[in-house]
Formats: sequence, C-alpha cells, structure tokens
Amino acid sequence: MLSPLGELHRTSEPAQSLCYGFSCELKEQDFATAVTLVSEALKADGFGVLTDVHVQAMMMTKLGVEGRPYRILGACNPSMVHQAPQLPCNLVVCAEADGRLVVGFMDPMAVLQMMGNAKVAQVAQELRGRVQRVMAALVVPTAKVRG
Repeated sequence: MLSPLGELHRTSEPAQSLCYGFSCELKEQDFATAVTLVSEALKADGFGVLTDVHVQAMMMTKLGVEGRPYRILGACNPSMVHQAPQLPCNLVVCAEADGRLVVGFMDPMAVLQMMGNAKVAQVAQELRGRVQRVMAALVVPTAKVRG
C-alpha cells in the first residue's frame, strides 16, 4: 500500500517542482539499488541518513497488506541542523504502480513558509539548494575525470 504522498509524486518528466517538494524518476534501477544511490548522493553532499522507514515491510507486519516498495529516509546535514534544527529534510523512494521508481524530496522553503520563521530563511534556501543538487546528481550521470 502506497501512501498518498507517493501517489502525488507521479511524474513523466525527469524532475518536477511541487508545491511542497521536488521529485525525480530513477530509470533502469531496481529498488534496492535506487535506495543505495539516493543514500550515496546524500552522503556526497554532506547529508547522513538518520532514519530509514521501510513502509512496505511495516504495512505487511502491521496490517498484512502487500504493497509496493516504499521507503522514507530522514536525512540530516549537521551544519544545517545546527543552524536551523526545525527544518526537516525528508525524502521518499517509492515504486509506482507502473513500475517507475520515484524519489520525492521535501522542499525546506515550503516548510519554512508553514512555520513562518524568517530567521531561518537563509538556511532554508541553502538547504533547498543542497537538496536540489542531490536530486540533480541522481538524474544526471556524472562524468569521471581521468587524472
């Protein structure tokens, strides 16, 4: 069973801006590899994954419901958290009904607007840029430089 959040991340475009976040599609990946790629892209930009909720397994255990692969990753960039601990950086990796793998990122600026705290606006803007870099790293192959 996929939550409504996953359903809202449907996109046929490589990336899409939503009112509360961004999403991208990972092509030619299996689900486990996609989660690993997302974790590695986060790490490359200074994030760590603090929580990893296996929604598919939880739904099976708690409700006996077979669902599509769906993970919620709670990411943290220590310098950003130190400056604005109230800004979450969560993302989802989910398999859509048609088999596409989608990664949805929460937009820190959208969270800031809900909180109404102008003091963390600069941090939220920087965090947004970092999140967008992570997303770009997932959809654009990186060229290896020979030295």
